[in-house]
Amino acid sequence: VIAAHQTGFGGQPVTPDPNGLRVGQEDRLSVCTKLCYAIGGAPNQVATSATAFFLQIYLLDIAQITPFHASLVLFIGKAWGAVTDPVAGFFISKSKWTKIGRLMPWMLGCAPFTIVSYFFIWYLPPFIAGRVVWYLTFYCLFQTLTTLFQVPYSALTMFLSPDQKERDSATAYRMTMEVLGTLIGAALHGQIVASAHAFDHCTMNLTANASDSSSSLVYMIAAGVIGGVYLFGTLILFIGVKEKDDPYALNSDKAIPFFKGLRLTMKHGPYWKLTASFLLISTAVQLEQSNFVLFCTQAANLHNHFQYLVVTILVSAAVSIPFWQWFLQRFGKKSAAFGISWMIPFAVMLVTIPNLVLAYVVAFVSGLSIAASLLLPWSMLPDVVDHFRLRNPYAKGHETIFYSSYVFFTKMSAGIGLGISSASLEFAGYKTGKCRQSNIVILTLKILIGAVPAVLILTGLFILLFYPITEKSRKETEFALELLR
Repeated sequence: VIAAHQTGFGGQPVTPDPNGLRVGQEDRLSVCTKLCYAIGGAPNQVATSATAFFLQIYLLDIAQITPFHASLVLFIGKAWGAVTDPVAGFFISKSKWTKIGRLMPWMLGCAPFTIVSYFFIWYLPPFIAGRVVWYLTFYCLFQTLTTLFQVPYSALTMFLSPDQKERDSATAYRMTMEVLGTLIGAALHGQIVASAHAFDHCTMNLTANASDSSSSLVYMIAAGVIGGVYLFGTLILFIGVKEKDDPYALNSDKAIPFFKGLRLTMKHGPYWKLTASFLLISTAVQLEQSNFVLFCTQAANLHNHFQYLVVTILVSAAVSIPFWQWFLQRFGKKSAAFGISWMIPFAVMLVTIPNLVLAYVVAFVSGLSIAASLLLPWSMLPDVVDHFRLRNPYAKGHETIFYSSYVFFTKMSAGIGLGISSASLEFAGYKTGKCRQSNIVILTLKILIGAVPAVLILTGLFILLFYPITEKSRKETEFALELLR
């Protein structure tokens, strides 16, 4: 293939010209298919967004468990979800083709159980002694079930079309809808539970606020609404998307054994550089999300604005996805990645000058950066899979290995970051149920919002400088794969 790529099948030099490749009609994706595919991923983001922004403050101020126990729940839950990713990848890679596909049965089968487990995360049990075990159990179960949905859903990108532009377009649709899902999750959840954290409610109830049954009830109502969204999105995915049986494979290709594929994946330079970069960046974004509400309520006196600031972040992210899609097509994906750094100076300004107007500016700019951090890894990962395919011809079934391993690393890093975050609050002396925290706690929140994400983002972008897949090499790979097909 490489020889044909360089000299042409007739012995004449061939110049890679992706614009000259004709995409078959069967490889094109309709707008309806792209929308249905995108809507299918939104519910997972709706639920994940609500837990990212509100689970920590719920555990601390509603369930009234200590920051140390909250850190255990968040870290172990994320770590458990990370461990289940390669396990899910293993079993999914062994799945047989069915009438509805190889990946679709996994997504349909786990959706109802995911809804139930999500609801019980926000349920306040009548006992106190076993609450940590309760939340840890259902959070781990939720992480497992979302993994069984997210791994096949992510890998489904590779089974929509063999054309890179069509996949990139579908990924842009997906990211736009997932950011909208994140917005819906945070907005719905935030608006419904806002009364549980309002300043006037806090001053009336002081330490009794967390045990107030009305506070726990609004969280359960929010969980029920989001569960309905989850069910709707999964049905749309099933109705509107047709999975193709590995459009890359030749008849002579053989499925690559999982553990051999895992070893090859870990040795593939572009993959681990991309993964290392974005696991640091995603950890920074997770820290921003999980501590933002606490920062607004405890350090910036923005009790009555935090839900609107969260909505501002997510609206900004949603509307900027098309811009980033245009930017990466015009200037390249590596260039677009540096837009993630925009949030750093504004976040530092917010923690040093916490006023309302600046908070909204920071929220808007953070949304732009978060959009880039969400779109780019999922747009770049298919390029890595293509790069691997070209260097390992006549092998198939490795797509789920790439996607499950990537999600494993990002979840593990996020779990470690969130665990350290909650443990830092415990060390600083955070008191559950209190409306006013000590100066040390406020300083800790500022560091978690400003300094730590800045260091993680800059380190991740530095690693990305060594990512070898350029726009030129990506087009050459596409051309070579087209010759192979």
